[in-house]
Amino acid sequence: MNRQAQAAVLFLVGAALLHAGFTNLYLRYVKAGLQPLLLLSGAVLIVTALATAWYEWRRTRLEKAQAEAHAAHAEAHLEDHTEEEAHEGHVHREPRISWLLILPLFALILVAPPALGSYSAVRTGTALQQPYGLLKLPDSNPLTLGLVDYASRAVYDHGRSLGTRQLKVTGFVALDKSGSPFLVRMALNCCAADAQPVKIALTGKIPPVLQPDTWLEITGTYTPQQTKDPINNRPIPYFQVAQAKPVPTPKDPYDESWNQ
Repeated sequence: MNRQAQAAVLFLVGAALLHAGFTNLYLRYVKAGLQPLLLLSGAVLIVTALATAWYEWRRTRLEKAQAEAHAAHAEAHLEDHTEEEAHEGHVHREPRISWLLILPLFALILVAPPALGSYSAVRTGTALQQPYGLLKLPDSNPLTLGLVDYASRAVYDHGRSLGTRQLKVTGFVALDKSGSPFLVRMALNCCAADAQPVKIALTGKIPPVLQPDTWLEITGTYTPQQTKDPINNRPIPYFQVAQAKPVPTPKDPYDESWNQ
C-alpha cells in the first residue's frame, strides 16, 4: 500500500480504538483497567496517520514543483521523464485488494462480539486461584459479593469471613452434562482471549427451569459443601440458595477480581 493508503488504515484503526474505548464495546475485548491505554493507543495512531498524510502531501507538492522547474529547462527531457514515471507507476502499482484490510475494522465498529458464556464454561475447568490475601468485608447484611470473591473465601478461607450472613452473588447459568446447575463468571487477567471460568455449584431453592447463559442474582448463605470439577479436578464450592431472580447482563460481563 502507498503512503496515503497506509495513513488511511492507521486513521481507521485509531478511530476504531477510540470508538471502543469511549463505549462499553472495549469490555468485550480487554479488562476495564486498560481503557486509558486503549484510548492513548487510538490517539497515537490517529496523530501518526495525520502526520503521515501531511508528510506525503508535502513530498508530492515538492516533487511537482521540481518537475515543473525541470520542464522549464528542457521540454524534451520532461517528456522522457514523464514516460519513465508512467512506466514506474505501472510496475509498482499496489493491488486494490489490499484495501480489504480495513474490513475487520468495520466489523469491530459495527458488530460487538458476545461475551464468553456457558459453552466455554462447561468445556473448561474452573480457574479458581488461591488469593494472596482477603480484604475485610463490610458489615452490611445482605452483602453483595463478587462470584470469584465468594468462591475464594469459601474454598481457601473455609467461609470464616462469610459466616452466616445473607449474601448476594451474580453470574450466568451453566449446566454440566448431568444437568447440575452452576453459577459462573469468566475471570480474566488481561483480555477476553485469556478468560477462564470460575464456578460455584448451587443447592437449596433453585428455580425449576434454568436456561444456560441466563444471568441470575442469587441470595443465600455460605455452605461448606464442595465438589470437584471433572475437567481439572479443582474445587468448586456450593452456595445455599434462598432466592434467585433473573437480571440483565451486566455492563462488564467479566470478573477481574481474581488477580487483584
